[in-house]
Amino acid sequence: MDFVFRFAGDLGATMAAGNVVVGHRLGLYRALADGPATADELADRTGCHPRYLAEWLRGQAAGGYLTYDADAGRFAMTEEQEFALANPDGPVYLPGAFVLALGALKAEPRITEAFRSGAGVGWNTHDDDVFDGCELFFRPGYVANLVGSWLPALDGVVGKLTAGARIADVGCGLGASSVLMAAEYPRSTVAASDYHAGSIEQARKRAADAGVAGRVSFEVAAAQSFTGTGFDLVTTFDCLHDMGDPVGAARHVREALEPDGTWMIVEPAATDTVEGNLNPVGRVYYSFSSFLCVPNGLSQPGGYSLGAQAGEAAIAAVTRDAGFTRFRRVAETPFNNVFEARP
Repeated sequence: MDFVFRFAGDLGATMAAGNVVVGHRLGLYRALADGPATADELADRTGCHPRYLAEWLRGQAAGGYLTYDADAGRFAMTEEQEFALANPDGPVYLPGAFVLALGALKAEPRITEAFRSGAGVGWNTHDDDVFDGCELFFRPGYVANLVGSWLPALDGVVGKLTAGARIADVGCGLGASSVLMAAEYPRSTVAASDYHAGSIEQARKRAADAGVAGRVSFEVAAAQSFTGTGFDLVTTFDCLHDMGDPVGAARHVREALEPDGTWMIVEPAATDTVEGNLNPVGRVYYSFSSFLCVPNGLSQPGGYSLGAQAGEAAIAAVTRDAGFTRFRRVAETPFNNVFEARP
């Protein structure tokens, strides 16, 4: 029965994922952050149908995502729930993870066949929600940590960026990291690249909206072939483990760096052993990895499929094989490890 109850929790969470995304798309969490509400009151705030909202509210309360006052018949959010669910521009925004998950699950028939055949499934072939959800999931962590703690943890890098440096942001996705660095260090320039043309198109728009388009350039290019040399800083955010040829990418990074340049590698939090990753965070990353990371690595030449739980030793080996002589972990969060590699 313990296992049956675990199953019931997982099944409820699976279906709750869709309801979280509904709340994200319709602004239901943001509306509840304005104060407790019945279904009818929330309908007045959002323009949604009260009967649908009643079922949604009850399910959210059953899952612990909202609270319920039985005497008043109203649903509300705690401070923690509001912090994590109602502000997509804050340091934590959990609905983004569910957008990513539902987008990835749309590929289930192709992933099932890939399990049989061993063929790869390219990142660029997934549903658009994978790209949007990935940014929604990872961007809050970058907002909370990139400027405040990760970059300062690197040896001498912040001084260079403040004075004016050249940055290459490789595998930039929709450009969240590129825009953050350009906005914080106006004397520096960012050359951002990603092999997915649709992401680069969106990244250009986001840089323009943020007013930093003049300091950020974007190109459609693989990590093994992005253009430019003489960079003071190269960054890769949550993408090295996805590559079929991470060593080739690392060699290209080393060749593109100044002799005293720095490569900042941000990767999913993981230990070097399977048993060390058998925890809730590891479960999240292994599950995403079987649908996204490993299939993408197998879709590309190079012979690698590190996966999202590769661990520090595997990342260090990639840098060493590419000719880097210095490697260290400089920061960590519950979801990320941050490494510094230097020629």
